[in-house]
Amino acid sequence: MVRTLEHGQESSREALEATHTPAAIRERLEPGPGYSHVRDFVYGAIDGIVTTFAVVAGATGAQLSGGIVIVFGVANLVADGLSMAASNFLGTKAERQLRESIRRGEARQVALYPAGEREEVRQIFAAKGFAGADLDRVVDVITADRERWIETMLTEEYGMSARAPSPWRAGLTTFVAFIGAGSLPLLDYLGELLFSVRMERPFLWSIVLSGLGFASVGALKGRFVQRSPLVSGLETLLVGGSAAAAAYAIGWALEALVGA
Repeated sequence: MVRTLEHGQESSREALEATHTPAAIRERLEPGPGYSHVRDFVYGAIDGIVTTFAVVAGATGAQLSGGIVIVFGVANLVADGLSMAASNFLGTKAERQLRESIRRGEARQVALYPAGEREEVRQIFAAKGFAGADLDRVVDVITADRERWIETMLTEEYGMSARAPSPWRAGLTTFVAFIGAGSLPLLDYLGELLFSVRMERPFLWSIVLSGLGFASVGALKGRFVQRSPLVSGLETLLVGGSAAAAAYAIGWALEALVGA
């Protein structure tokens, strides 16, 4: 067992060394910093499952037929998916516009008050531990190139990402995740409609599929953020399941109120 662990650690060390050769580092850094859409995917997937499950739960509580559950579920899935995609698109676009606005302001300040902006760079890197000749050199290198100077202020002073996200990719990622994951609570009803397979207790299957969806999204997220897929899956199952249970409870309470 110990020998196996040591062999695994050695293999991992060799793989890590292979990614840190000068050529590998140059190839990895050449495209510049990227932007991850993991947040958009997780956001859309979780919301899709919770929203569709709430519709299925409400329709089931009202004792509607499977066909009506599908109509309500699919209509809600597409409408809410488009709504979320549009919201994320506009929100991401506003973020890009804010970045450009701040960038123009920084460019103006660099042009009009270069001494003050140099002092800002100096204090930023002094806070990072640079001092003396090293600090002078860092300030000189950064402020020697106007574009690099402005980009440094955007990331260091305002905490903005080095590359603005694409609104189209953000919206599309959210939509695909919402539709894909949000379809899970409906699969048993769709299977019964399309293949004439009678599902016993379809709402129970909807609960199971929703839970599997939460766990799968969490496990996938865990792989992206280098966390244990099991832990991340259970965490997402707990959070998403709680939201779905709350949606079901609210629907049940409203149904009881209306029924009364």
